[in-house]
Amino acid sequence: MSTEAHWLQELESPTEGFFGALGDRLAGPDGLRDAIRDTVKTLIPRIDWEAYQPHLPHGLLGLRAVLRLQPLLEEASFRRALATQIHMAAHEGRRSPQALTPVLTAKGSGQWRNLDAYIQSRRPGLAYAEAQGFELPGEEDFRRLGERTAHDMANVGHKAVVADQFGDLQERLDRPKATGRRLFGLAAWLAATPEDTFWSRRAAKRLAGSEVAVPWRESVEDEASLAAQVRDLCDEGLVALLDRFTDRLKAGQGGGDVLAALVLGASEKQLDARRDLEGKTAWTFAYLATLARTRPADPRVWCQAAALVNLFPTDEPEERVRPAAASADRGALLEAVLDVEPAQAMGHARALVLAGQDESALAALAEAATRNDPTFNHAHQVLAVAAAADLLPHLPSVAREALLVALAKSLANSQGSGDLGRQAERAFRS
Repeated sequence: MSTEAHWLQELESPTEGFFGALGDRLAGPDGLRDAIRDTVKTLIPRIDWEAYQPHLPHGLLGLRAVLRLQPLLEEASFRRALATQIHMAAHEGRRSPQALTPVLTAKGSGQWRNLDAYIQSRRPGLAYAEAQGFELPGEEDFRRLGERTAHDMANVGHKAVVADQFGDLQERLDRPKATGRRLFGLAAWLAATPEDTFWSRRAAKRLAGSEVAVPWRESVEDEASLAAQVRDLCDEGLVALLDRFTDRLKAGQGGGDVLAALVLGASEKQLDARRDLEGKTAWTFAYLATLARTRPADPRVWCQAAALVNLFPTDEPEERVRPAAASADRGALLEAVLDVEPAQAMGHARALVLAGQDESALAALAEAATRNDPTFNHAHQVLAVAAAADLLPHLPSVAREALLVALAKSLANSQGSGDLGRQAERAFRS
């Protein structure tokens, strides 16, 4: 049996030889690209996405996160993270054989007119089939799909994030036709599932009669101004928050300042997250990273992000864990995270940022995320650290520090099993 055939067989029916087959596939010419293409093309039709609604399994979504973190990781760590992420995707719940055939054979005409109609009428199966008729979905198609779902916050904004990240994954895989159609089809299917526009409608009511757009420009506001906005985000109820938030947008606040305030608020919420909510709270960073990448001018989208940050509970400041005195030491940061010492991890992350070593802090957190099997935390760790990598270039120093310190605390508080990663490493060595 060829290396490719063996790998495809393992994707269809995983066995104890899963990691060995993946290692062999990675070793071939263009092995990394082809292994991920195989994964996407094989698994998207087979996973029982309907059974997870309104949620979405993160096995395939996490693939883009792992690729985003590749420049921060040693080769062995990257391979370990990729292997466990693909393993997670391959073990998502499968469709029945009877349900699989229509999904594999369905193919529409590939017209946006039809796709829009199926999304609006909430017919996900037809939306998926129509997407299979597109010859070569590209970045512009995923972006257009993201715009179609921009006001839909079902499952806390997964639709927009999936459209954005799958579009990026398609580009990273060199725009393959078959794989791209699968990615585009899943994003279209998700777009056509039941919607939730509650926050968008609340924002539209406050913006009625005003011509408001959010211009993209770098953050210019001082720390005191941003701190006042964070208090609104974290302490006010939804009604008061949206009143104040829309007033700032009407006054012409730019995207960079809005993003900085939102990241600061989300970081505070992350510090307040209970251990069982670390991953769900960290999802906010993934949504904010999509906004940083797509830079929407529509103020309703930014209002949704503010409502999402506000959704999570705020603790009393005196009960919040504080960074311990620590050195600017990347290795010590990694050790503190793996030893479940949040105060020490926060202290090391803060010291690295203050020393101008943001990249070192981020690399340590990326490495820590690879030491956890994603099935334990639903890939929230790699998604959050990849989001930080997307966000950092757009943030002022105060927001960069808050983000990395909050992630250090979150990762230290959510350590789990690394058994699968060690299995993968042993298979790759042999």
